[in-house]
Amino acid sequence: RDFSNGYLVAEILSCYYPGDIQRRAYGNGSSLAAKLSNWSRLRRFFAKQKLRLAEEVIDGTIHCKPGAAEILVQDIYSMLTNRQLKSIQDRETDFTDYYYQAQLPMAARSTTSQAIKNNIKLTEIMIEPSVNVNRQKVNAIINMHTRMRMQEREEDPREY
Repeated sequence: RDFSNGYLVAEILSCYYPGDIQRRAYGNGSSLAAKLSNWSRLRRFFAKQKLRLAEEVIDGTIHCKPGAAEILVQDIYSMLTNRQLKSIQDRETDFTDYYYQAQLPMAARSTTSQAIKNNIKLTEIMIEPSVNVNRQKVNAIINMHTRMRMQEREEDPREY
């Protein structure tokens, strides 16, 4: 949550680029408008400096997706120091709770409706109010959840 509004990112970058980043231009608010404003400024800065951050990581950070802020900090560290860290996440960028759910016992895993609530944040819907886009996101979560359940049944049919 601390990184979701971009304020801390701007504070870090202001140490490395004091002439380009003025901390007073960034608000430390938690509203969606504050987050979008700060990240818009940061995106322009990244483009100007030819620094690349994955949009999925930025969006995941804005929407407080698990693991997104850690990847963001790792990527910023690598950009600023030209050093590579051992990757925090070995798998490809996936900000759903799939891997967390897979570690739980079958009885403790989310229902389909809870999986949707866990994986789509209100801020995502506010930014992209298109019914079709959100329907696609929901369908992808339902399909992922259904595949997980089918795999469970194949692996341990006695449970069902």
